[in-house]
Amino acid sequence: MIYSRSAEYAIRALVRISELGESEYALVRDIARDASIPQHFLSKILQDLARGGLLKSSKGPGGGFRLNLAAEDLSMMKIVEAVDGAGRYHRCPDGAAECSETAACGMHDFWIPLQSRIIEFLEGTSVADLRNTLGEKRRLLTRPRRRGHAT
Repeated sequence: MIYSRSAEYAIRALVRISELGESEYALVRDIARDASIPQHFLSKILQDLARGGLLKSSKGPGGGFRLNLAAEDLSMMKIVEAVDGAGRYHRCPDGAAECSETAACGMHDFWIPLQSRIIEFLEGTSVADLRNTLGEKRRLLTRPRRRGHAT
């Protein structure tokens, strides 16, 4: 796994939240139900994301959570770093205190190309990209199938 379960839940929740209208708020219980995430765990994650500026929260009737940034501007990297902490992908995969080109661990030469691809993917994939892909898959799954005709 390239990120934690908490980050996975955050990504899934933010994709659901991004489907809302511009001024709508989503309740934790609805997001948790729709995304199959434990509600208590999700509540803590969303509160952290609101404190980190990725979400807006509102209390009271009609309250809940909504995106604080445009879905197009909210990269997976921003979400993962908000949940798992910054610099996660710049640490030595072998746990060495110092790992560089001059003091490389045994995994260094294999890690650097993978690290670059992971960072590129996370930075280059937005919540909007995920939402659009999910919407397309839903559309294809609900499309009536054509039955083959015998010739």
